[in-house]
Amino acid sequence: MSPKERGYFFPAEWHPHVATWITFPHNDHSWQGDKIADMYPEYFQLIRVISQGEAIHINCHSAELKDFISSQLPLYQIDPKQVTCHIRPTNDAWCRDHGPAFLIHQENSSRLLVDWGYNAWGGKYPPFDDDNRIPLAIAQEIGLESVSPGIIMEGGSVDFNGAGTVITSKSCLLNRNRNSQLTQEEIELYLCDYYGVSQVLWVSDGIVGDDTDGHIDDTVRFVNEDTVISMVEPNPTDDNHLVLQQNLEELKAMRLINGNPLKIVEIPMPDPVVIDEFRAPGSYANFYICNAGVLVPTFDCPQDAVALEILGQLFQDRPVIGLSASKIIWGQGSFHCLTQQEPKGN
Repeated sequence: MSPKERGYFFPAEWHPHVATWITFPHNDHSWQGDKIADMYPEYFQLIRVISQGEAIHINCHSAELKDFISSQLPLYQIDPKQVTCHIRPTNDAWCRDHGPAFLIHQENSSRLLVDWGYNAWGGKYPPFDDDNRIPLAIAQEIGLESVSPGIIMEGGSVDFNGAGTVITSKSCLLNRNRNSQLTQEEIELYLCDYYGVSQVLWVSDGIVGDDTDGHIDDTVRFVNEDTVISMVEPNPTDDNHLVLQQNLEELKAMRLINGNPLKIVEIPMPDPVVIDEFRAPGSYANFYICNAGVLVPTFDCPQDAVALEILGQLFQDRPVIGLSASKIIWGQGSFHCLTQQEPKGN
């Protein structure tokens, strides 16, 4: 029986968490060599805020790295009792994509871990075998049953409303560099069976500079069961304008399981984030919803305040907190890409 047939589903990100899992950055190549040290202050600020509402579990590449993390916690006023390092080999930092997917049971709230396959966004950044082993290692360490669907899936490629719907992008999940043997219908069946959903919604594409082939967590996110935010680019000469406009029109035509249209709230993109003549995928959609608040990446531009105001109106149950991601984004990802929630259950 599939997880769905057994009564399991992937809860929305706003479901209460017991912890957040992250994989500590150590791969110099992801941050262009000399820039990795510059991003650590932003990374530890992210840990600090998350740890105020839940435990933090860190996949830690080595004992030396664990010692470094321990030395930094007091500098950022992070309670060490909230942080646990698990020493295991890792390749890169993007735990949203290589980390475990935690499901909970609809009736008894028991939990199940899904160990999707991972190939570093279509084999772009080998080696990735250590990261691919992380979900099973976590399941064994914390004593959770795990299931392995046997196909490639990345957490940043999907977003959930917690009421039976997942949204994703064709440019990513239908890319032949992931699961070339599968049709769209077969991929949808895997999503339904192993995430416990009943409906798959598709937009077309992702933003410029996104080396994941268009992850949904840079363009469209659920903020409640029937409402999404959609990133838009008002500047008609910007390369993101037409792509995001097409996604917006597709969202307007969608219907939820109950037949109702999506409620859509538009958020303007930040100014282009250009690093060494390369445009990074800066986006306010890459926020992370944790117990302590909604953590929104900011990029030192006027649109920061606009995005925080809009999201503040949408999330009434927890604070919306802007944190600088101007250095983190050099790695071509942000807060949502770096984190994976572990929901509360039994």
